[in-house]
Amino acid sequence: MPAESLFDFVNREHEESRAPLAARMRPRTLDEVVGQGKLLKPGSPLRRLVDATSQSRAVPASVILWGPPGTGKTTLAHVVARSTDRHFLELSAITAGVKEVRAALDEARTQLAGYGRETVLFLDEIHRFSKAQQDSLLPAVENRTVTLIAATTENPYFSVISPLMSRSLLLTLEQLGEEDISDLIDRALVEQRGLAGTVTLAEDARAHLLRLAGGDARRALTALEAGAGAAKDSGSDEITVAVLEQAVDRAAVRYDRDGDQHYDVASALIKSIRGSDVDAALHYLARMVEAGEDPRFIARRLVISASEDIGLADPSALQTAVAAMQAVSFIGWPEARISLAQATIALAAAPKSNAAYLAIDAALADVRAGLAGPVPAHLRDSHYQGAGKLGHGQGYVYPHDLPNAVAAQQYAPDAVHGKRYYNPTRHGLEERYADRVVKLRSLLGSGEEPSSAESVELKGSGEGERREPS
Repeated sequence: MPAESLFDFVNREHEESRAPLAARMRPRTLDEVVGQGKLLKPGSPLRRLVDATSQSRAVPASVILWGPPGTGKTTLAHVVARSTDRHFLELSAITAGVKEVRAALDEARTQLAGYGRETVLFLDEIHRFSKAQQDSLLPAVENRTVTLIAATTENPYFSVISPLMSRSLLLTLEQLGEEDISDLIDRALVEQRGLAGTVTLAEDARAHLLRLAGGDARRALTALEAGAGAAKDSGSDEITVAVLEQAVDRAAVRYDRDGDQHYDVASALIKSIRGSDVDAALHYLARMVEAGEDPRFIARRLVISASEDIGLADPSALQTAVAAMQAVSFIGWPEARISLAQATIALAAAPKSNAAYLAIDAALADVRAGLAGPVPAHLRDSHYQGAGKLGHGQGYVYPHDLPNAVAAQQYAPDAVHGKRYYNPTRHGLEERYADRVVKLRSLLGSGEEPSSAESVELKGSGEGERREPS
């Protein structure tokens, strides 16, 4: 391979100087990469890719980088290419097809046969490739004509074909934290390839910039560059919140995540859900999203509300909230806002009951007051040798042997026998549980006989006529 000429070098330097700030600040070595500590430790697959020689076979044949936008997938591929003597080719699945893939593989074979130089093929957005397009990569990956580094924001177990997955190492990138983004901003402000100290960044503007970034390094540097340009155009050398707002056309949300606003807005969100005001709840959710609140914090609050404020009036509310929490852990910002909005709307519109919340607190109050007492002998464990001599398990009636699968025997300790902790409402689906609890307490001898209006056929709570939430 001929050496780079002086003309080529000057031309490349000129192109780099005109590149966007995010491209200019792209790390050139693994040591410059922020975040992703698990992937960069000594002996990791990426380290071995960078440190490998052309004769080494103790390196992964291919890797798939999976993570949210702006976490460094493209950067890591470029670092691998720059840190070795490998030829580097880059394709995007958005614009490339089988023809382009074949051309790249032909070039890789030429490099290997003519110059003994291995090729790193970086394929961005691999999840956009069809099965046939992904199949076209298999022979070259199998015989190591190329070292494939594929990047995706989608779950590769659903979007990448199994043969390619089995021939690759899957590396998961985490969303960057605020400290990581702040480090990148500091570098960009002072380094020669960045803004070279021509502007400064006010502290409140930095906080706003971190909110705008939402864990995306590329977005942070793009907004910083826009703010720097706006500051210079106005004859200033400082990027303020006002300048940044003007540059990115996005107002700053007055929200201190470590202060009162954090708790006030979170409280208002939950109280709006409890009060069944869908629109107010969405407003407070939007404020938290725009402020860059940790989506896991929001999701946890929704899960709590689903049990505390809705409970058995709509049991599916908890399922919805938990599903949203799981979705948030998979996708992060900005898409997580959609799952959180869906859960917020569902919870705010659901019928409300705090009966489960009151029930456990009432039971806890008795336990803390010392109303515990020994477990009745017939309920104690009788599986170990000698339990029978102690009378454990004797007289226990197995409920499944009875027609209604309800055995009228004492279950609670003497100290709280006959206590009622759960007092169901008749809101939404909890009416079904209320009817059943009345009948159960009657059969167990711990409550009054149901009236004719309350009498119900004893079935599982999931059987019989289904009442839709009111």
